[in-house]
Amino acid sequence: MSDSLTARAADVFLAAFGQPPTVKVQAPGRVNLIGEHTDYNDGLVLPCAIGYRTVIVARERDDRLLRVVAADYDDAVDTVSLDAPIERLAAPMWANYVRGVVRELLARESVHGAARGMDLAIAGDVPQGAGLSSSASLSVAVCTLFATQPAFQDLTPIEGALVAQRAENDFVGCKCGNMDQISSACGVADHALMIDCRSLDVRPVPIPEGAAIMIVESHITRGLVDSAYNTRREQCEAAARHFGVSALRDVDLADLQLLGTGLDPVVLQRARHVVSENARVKAAALALAAGDLARMGVLMAESHVSMRDDFEITVPAIDHLVEIIKSAIGEAGGVRMTGGGFGGCVVALVPESLVDAARLAVARDYRAPNGELATVHVCRAAAGAGPVEAASPPRQHLTASPAFH
Repeated sequence: MSDSLTARAADVFLAAFGQPPTVKVQAPGRVNLIGEHTDYNDGLVLPCAIGYRTVIVARERDDRLLRVVAADYDDAVDTVSLDAPIERLAAPMWANYVRGVVRELLARESVHGAARGMDLAIAGDVPQGAGLSSSASLSVAVCTLFATQPAFQDLTPIEGALVAQRAENDFVGCKCGNMDQISSACGVADHALMIDCRSLDVRPVPIPEGAAIMIVESHITRGLVDSAYNTRREQCEAAARHFGVSALRDVDLADLQLLGTGLDPVVLQRARHVVSENARVKAAALALAAGDLARMGVLMAESHVSMRDDFEITVPAIDHLVEIIKSAIGEAGGVRMTGGGFGGCVVALVPESLVDAARLAVARDYRAPNGELATVHVCRAAAGAGPVEAASPPRQHLTASPAFH
């Protein structure tokens, strides 16, 4: 694993605080192979952690102050008192992810003892606005850092993921599900994770040897907090109320046909995507475990069509990018949009022998609306959050960019 992120964070730490850090942790981003917008519907997802990550280096203080600096932005230090109410900032946005997690963690103090103040510096290379969970990577890294303190030593990866999710929901204002945070916290090298977002069961599913994960950045940036993401969630909740269930996880395709009459047509479309996507995730986990990339290709194609037509979260340039890659890999693998939608990335699961053909096709035939070329990353599934020494394996063909926003 390259130590460049850790070294950059340590350099910024030394410049800001005058002494070296003593604690170093990391948390990866993630890419979702299939199962989009199902997590907040108590559904099923099949993501994996990736080699992009957020690194935090820190040193405990003798008081109850938290001082934070971000290597990817200016040198301003955000100072937070752990003995005062923690408020949301208008800017910078990255600080709110830290503040939100800390506020959630402080609610546990009465049970687990008192948190200690810290100085910390953050650096990362998860692309922003690309659907690769830069914000979850940051939030989970903060939880991982605090878990090194005695007050939070029994914070499990799942509990930390849920703390990070609540911070994004309630403090930052994005009503995301729990997939991103669980993927970051619980990643297993060379495996996808079959996550039941209701029971929180996490089952590693091996990615076949010889299969490459291609992540292609469209360079169409979207921000989930300001996008239609929250609207989609509200529509799903309206559909669940119509069917008399707590979440769309409890609805099947037969229920949609039998009981969907009278539901707003657009809301019915949203529900159809979620219900059919859950079924696809189940089938995809079986296909992946069997090494059947052709079956994965069919399921990923169906997922993309559902996101395009029923959930309406793709954009024409993303649809075109998917078509370009599919034309290069044929039936040997799969490709779909991944992430919250309205831009971001597509993900392809392909035999390594077809990576170059797909890369060349993208370079030849795709341009973002602003004329920019796509950025292609080829990577492997990575380990989850933990000490830097336990970080994920080396990745291939990855280019650095800031980790959070």
